[in-house]
Amino acid sequence: MTIIFKRKRVFTMFISIGIDENGKPFVTTSDKSEKPSRPNKGHSLIAAPDTYTVIDIETTGLDSRYCEIIELSALRYSNGSLVDSFTTLVKPTEPIDSFITELTGITNDLVADAPAISDAIKFFYDFVGSDILVGYNVNFDINFIYDVLQDTHSIDFTNSFVDVMRFARKLLPELKNHKLETVAAHYKVSSPAHRSYADCEACNACYQALLSDAVSQYGDFDGFKASYSSHQLHAKDITATTDNFDISHPLYGKLCVFTGTLEKMQRKDAMQLVVNLGGQCGDNVTAKTNYLILGNNDFCSLIKDGKSNKQKKAESLILKGKDIQILSENVFYDLVLNQ
Repeated sequence: MTIIFKRKRVFTMFISIGIDENGKPFVTTSDKSEKPSRPNKGHSLIAAPDTYTVIDIETTGLDSRYCEIIELSALRYSNGSLVDSFTTLVKPTEPIDSFITELTGITNDLVADAPAISDAIKFFYDFVGSDILVGYNVNFDINFIYDVLQDTHSIDFTNSFVDVMRFARKLLPELKNHKLETVAAHYKVSSPAHRSYADCEACNACYQALLSDAVSQYGDFDGFKASYSSHQLHAKDITATTDNFDISHPLYGKLCVFTGTLEKMQRKDAMQLVVNLGGQCGDNVTAKTNYLILGNNDFCSLIKDGKSNKQKKAESLILKGKDIQILSENVFYDLVLNQ
């Protein structure tokens, strides 16, 4: 019988130390490891839920098989306001390395009276319930929590989640990197402190700022969400279903651009109305644009100054003498009906 005393990960290599079946000591190395199976793990979402819980953990390392959680936090938000929170230190089974203490400020004395992971993780699990979770590079946290819940309670961690770092990479490609502290600095948010509660607060502030930028850049959140799909709506994809045009109609030959979310119909249907009347649709405002149509439900609370980038561009061109008209959704329908 072979007995393995210790198996440790060093960089990407695993080192095993033990005694073989002949009683001789051995040391083996391997650069291969089994990928953990996580059945029923939640899904990564592109979403802006009204109610969600921001999570963050502090650990003694990156691998849940060999490292431990030393702090857990969860902050529940509803309609932009913090409504509940959970945070706890965790007493690990091994002493905290000095590097981790220097990074996080969490000392062995600080966790001496903290609950064990089996208790702490269950408290955390009960708190988050079935909430949609939000976090920064949150797949790491989700996987770590999943593995610990499995090890301690044989529970699958099934909550779906929003990774704020995905939003940052898409919306802020110009940044030198997309670490939480870099994105926080970009938005002038209080810098995260490598403590889970403070990191949750910083993550949420960045999430809200990124939602605002998503609406500003894409017109509405649906447009931003669609940008992750190969089936994103483009104006060039909308073609007329008739060739019987009324050349006297005010939209005939005019270039229209939409921004915001329409209340009475989908944007695709509104664009179809325009091209069936002999008009054209564009994805962006240019000097050739004739009409910019604003959705009545513009998510103004998520847009800086209450205006999308398309509206700001149109206003700038108007001041330069370009013939662009900015219409509300209702005025657009009046124009369609030629009233």
